[in-house]
Amino acid sequence: MRIDFLADTNILINLLEGDKRLLSYTEKLFAVSFISEIELLGMPGITPAQVKISRSLLNACVMIPYSDEIKEIAIELKQKQKITLPDALIAATGIRYNIPVLTFDKGFKKIPGISLLLLE
Repeated sequence: MRIDFLADTNILINLLEGDKRLLSYTEKLFAVSFISEIELLGMPGITPAQVKISRSLLNACVMIPYSDEIKEIAIELKQKQKITLPDALIAATGIRYNIPVLTFDKGFKKIPGISLLLLE
């Protein structure tokens, strides 16, 4: 199975909001980090209907679970870069599995060793 990209949480949010720029990406096989699942479903004020739709989207993705390898890469990234923990975990997941990270977040550009698909 060849995964085309790892979707950052902001990609999932924009998909759920109907962002037309992402339509071509929905035809590809993409993965999601466990941390994006937590961020998406843990949003303050999320309604039961939104949870259902979000879970449906997540179920259509390849879910990449937490691992000690991801943790160690994230620790190293946090030591060297000023990035949030969720971004470190998503970047570490992409690095560990050699999957490009699709994001709108320009902060990922400063992370060494990451394959990046940066959308404007």
